[in-house]
Parts: sequence; C-alpha cells; structure tokens
Amino acid sequence: MTRYLFVLLLIFSASLPAATIDDVTRRGSLRCGVSTGLAGFALKNAQGKWQGFDVDMCRAVAAAVLGDAEKVEFVPLKSDERIPALASGKVDVLARNTTWTLSRDLDMGISFAATVYYDGQGFMVARASGKRSALELDGARICVQKGSTSEINVRGYFSVNRMKYTAVMADSPGEALQAFMEGRCDAITSDHSQLYALRSTTPRPADYRVLPEVISQEPLSLAVREGDDRWRKVVQWTVFNMINAEYLGVDQRNVQRVMENARRPETLKLLGLHQDVGRGVGLKPGWSGRIIQQVGNYGEIFDRNLGKGSGLGIGRGLNALWNDGGLMYAPPVR
Repeated sequence: MTRYLFVLLLIFSASLPAATIDDVTRRGSLRCGVSTGLAGFALKNAQGKWQGFDVDMCRAVAAAVLGDAEKVEFVPLKSDERIPALASGKVDVLARNTTWTLSRDLDMGISFAATVYYDGQGFMVARASGKRSALELDGARICVQKGSTSEINVRGYFSVNRMKYTAVMADSPGEALQAFMEGRCDAITSDHSQLYALRSTTPRPADYRVLPEVISQEPLSLAVREGDDRWRKVVQWTVFNMINAEYLGVDQRNVQRVMENARRPETLKLLGLHQDVGRGVGLKPGWSGRIIQQVGNYGEIFDRNLGKGSGLGIGRGLNALWNDGGLMYAPPVR
C-alpha cells in the first residue's frame, strides 16, 4: 500500500507545472509586467532604458533569483491586459500599479505577494485657485477617467460630504490632464501617485497642487500567478528584506562592509548569507545582499524614483517605515 501511494505521488508531482523560479532560472531572465509609461513608476528614459519604482522592484527580484538585476525583460501592459497576462503566464510577476482587492485576489487566478506602495485617490488643483483642501471643491467641475473606480469614489466622497460637483469625463488619465490644463475642469482626480506623475509632465509642475485628502484605499502590490507558493515567497521576501534593510540601516553604501563583517544570525539572514535561508525555495546564498548591492533598500528605491531624489517629490507619508509613522512593516529576520 505504501509503495502504491508513493507511485501515485510520483505521478502526481510529475504532472504539476514547473515552479516559476525554475522557469526563470532556466530562461536566464525575469519577465516583468509594467505600465506602458508612468513617470516615477515605469518609463523609458532618453536612452531607451526602463526606470522607475516598479522597474526597480522587478530588478530586485532578478537580483535575488538570477544574481543580476539587469536580467529583466520588461513587458509593458495596458490596464485591462495586466491581470490576464499574469494569469496566462505571459509574465512571471506583475509590478504595475495594481491594487490588492478582494475580487482580484480570490477570483482572477493571481496571488498578491506584498504591498509596495500605499496609495489612495485624491485631487489636484491649480495653485492659483488658492484651494488647499478637497472640502473646498463644492460646486467644482472634476475631471475623472470614465469607467474607473475613481469615478465611483469621487461620487461617494462628494455625497458623504454633502457637496455638489460636475463630472467631466475623459477616456484616459492623459485626456483628463489635458482637459484640466485647458480649464475645462477645476480639479482632476486620480490616485495620488498618478497625480504626482501627471504633474511632473506639465510644463510648470509648480503651478499645480495635489491636495492632502486621500479618499480611497489603494495598496499597490506585486502579484504572481496563483498556485505557486514558492514563487510567491521569493517575491514576498524580496520586498520584506528591502524594508528590513532600511530599518536596520543597511544600504548600497555600506552593504559590502556589513557583509564582510557580519556575525549576528539576524544580519546573516538579512543578507542571505545564512546557508539555510532561502534554499528551500531555490535561492542561493547571498541572494538578499545582492538585492541591496545592485538595487538598494526600500527607502533608496522610493527616494530616487518618487521622493526627494526624483522629479516627483512625493513625501513618504504612509510609505514611511512603521517606526517613523508609516505603514511599511515587514516580518522580522529571525
């Protein structure tokens, strides 16, 4: 009986699809789904090289798995293409401003690995308007993307606050921005991150103000195909260790020195130097240290793409570490 069960297990395991980490390793490159072009998150520079926050998340995974952050094939995806592309295997991981929601997590054949940016819908106005709060928008004309959750959220916000507004519909964020700049509406609404990105594309970004109110929950997260727990853990702990590295003060400038002198088990595990950590999912010793060496910790990635070192100038806000008033919190390295 025992031998019979063993044979059945062998047949069953042989019929299972190969783990994604094995496919990526065999291929020698990571296929990562990103936006077709969003400043600060995923956009080609003048030399044709992809750069941005989401791009660096892809590179971090490649550094962990393949030892080289440049071994990434970026696959630009439109909004309605992103989830089918991941579920069908066209990409290995999705890093494309995708909100972790109930229906997406349970019904669409994908699994969310980790939240990398806590976002939320807001409003942008011209500084000349003098408005500093969304509560001052009673009676305003609001540019909003047609058929989006933004349309639903703005309706709810104005209703709850007993204010009136006129919706000016647009087919895309770009069209909404154009209508706003032409004076056809008094404010534009979208996710805060997208508002900052849109503002950065205007001739005079300083002429526009993103108002402080956040009217929805939009945890932007990395996603993988459902059913591959090994791969989910790889992507998840790539993010977790970048957050832990910032908390522990390990960055691109000092990581080599820390690696050479590390003795404490926690530090060895953080940097992927403990022989046993990661082996069970297919990662090789040093995997986490390579992430920090080649891409950086979470704070470095945020600052150079979205924060003080970028053209967007987004404050850390909810994306600050947990010990600095934010929500960025990772399981401990022990």
